[in-house]
Amino acid sequence: MNYTLSPEDISTLVLLGSFLIMILLRFPIAYAVGLSTVFCLISQGQALVTFPQQMVKGIWSFSLMAVPFFITMGVLMGTGGISDKLIALANSLVGWMRGGLAMVNIVASYFFGGISGSASADTASLGSILIPMMVDQGYDADFSTAVTITSSCEGLLVPPSHNMVIYATTAGGVSVGALFMAGYIPGALLAISLMVGSYIISVKRNYPKGEPFSFGVFVKQLLQSFWALAAILIVVVGVVGGVFTATESAAIAVVYSLIVSVFIYRGLTWRGVWKSLDTCVETLAIVLILIATSAAFGYCLTMLHVPAKAANLIKSISDNPIAIALMLNAILLVLGCIMDMAPIILISTPILLPVAQSIGISTVQFGIMVILNCGIGLLTPPVGSVLFIGSAIAKLPMEKVVKATLPFYLCMIITLLLITFIPQISMWLPAVFGYAM
Repeated sequence: MNYTLSPEDISTLVLLGSFLIMILLRFPIAYAVGLSTVFCLISQGQALVTFPQQMVKGIWSFSLMAVPFFITMGVLMGTGGISDKLIALANSLVGWMRGGLAMVNIVASYFFGGISGSASADTASLGSILIPMMVDQGYDADFSTAVTITSSCEGLLVPPSHNMVIYATTAGGVSVGALFMAGYIPGALLAISLMVGSYIISVKRNYPKGEPFSFGVFVKQLLQSFWALAAILIVVVGVVGGVFTATESAAIAVVYSLIVSVFIYRGLTWRGVWKSLDTCVETLAIVLILIATSAAFGYCLTMLHVPAKAANLIKSISDNPIAIALMLNAILLVLGCIMDMAPIILISTPILLPVAQSIGISTVQFGIMVILNCGIGLLTPPVGSVLFIGSAIAKLPMEKVVKATLPFYLCMIITLLLITFIPQISMWLPAVFGYAM
């Protein structure tokens, strides 16, 4: 049977084919997204003015204003002297266990991730302290690095996370507050899974224990960390309680972070503030150009009916909901190996979300699945940015770190499967707080 490609099919091949080729040729992701969109518009005979129009439309959103504020908050708090306090708090809580410093690393990442919202910031800040500390106390360097980079992904799930804001904007009509609530239990589940894996390895290798647990020491460290942890309360309680929007809460959190970092913890000088703002501008420029070009890319996907075609293709392979859910995760994991987090969220959500909804996965639950899949991608070669940061801090070859991370990949995959097939893990807290799913 002969099959003739329609103009729509040809444009789809131009869009996705050119994008894939440029990704394999290591084009910067924003260029790959933008150029493939331009090629597609040309093949469709559309005016190229559509491209900048869709870019501007993509970032013309009040809710997206939360992204630069959350990034700024994370940088200010991350450079403002709170790392030591959160490590001390985690040590007072779980340091007594076998492999205590590994447990401290994981719990500290849960606390710090809720402030920074960035796996890279978590790895750079906590890793520079904890990896040398663990090595000095007898832990293997590759194990220490593997624990650090995998636990940093907790921060992607624990609110406030600017990636959740990006997903909410891309998915359309999703409550940021619902996503914030949905991330807490999966983040805790990931931490527990990593702690179990760390404990098994620690017992096998006879890694040391820390000091016995003391309730008085724990209370003391909790009080010293109060000002840092309060930033999370301001954002989450404010948004969930309906006191202010995510954007307003993020702006308030920036002012609060500045006060805490400069005047309370005094880990940041005014010169340091300006340096931190430089970092924020650099990060924000990357994020916004990705959002803008991905909006134009998404316009082409919709125009060419790619989401519907993708849904039909996946369902033609199998109509079993379990098989479809596994395929969705597999697609996201593969994308995570070749792309960074923000473009995966921006490009894959319009295509895969309708498929997920067709098998009963809610928009909120799928958001948690996407974010965890992307987090695993940050730890995998060839473009795993967190993997590279951890290797650089530990001064270890990437291959050695990947080998040590293999047991923790298993822990993360188990967590991902639990989140995929037990909706209550993600949906229970949003339901408790009255969010309509």
